[in-house]
Amino acid sequence: MVASIAAHTSWANTENRSARTAPARRALDEKFLAEAGGDPARAEHLRKAHFQRLALKSAQSRRRAREATAAAQAAEAELDQLTGGDAA
Repeated sequence: MVASIAAHTSWANTENRSARTAPARRALDEKFLAEAGGDPARAEHLRKAHFQRLALKSAQSRRRAREATAAAQAAEAELDQLTGGDAA
């Protein structure tokens, strides 16, 4: 929690967020360019594939969370029925 507070404070004190994150964005672009052997078109496809993989993982995670929540709610409802709503 202390680290989270420090991070929020640090970002609150950052006037130019874009300038602060520019080195990281540049490094990621250079990574894709290196993987593509210096070909900018191939690097762009690698970048797009990378972010699509992230989006897929995010969607899968949200679906699993939604299913787990539904299962928990169904179990709660079943428990309420069995106990007459007196479960604590």
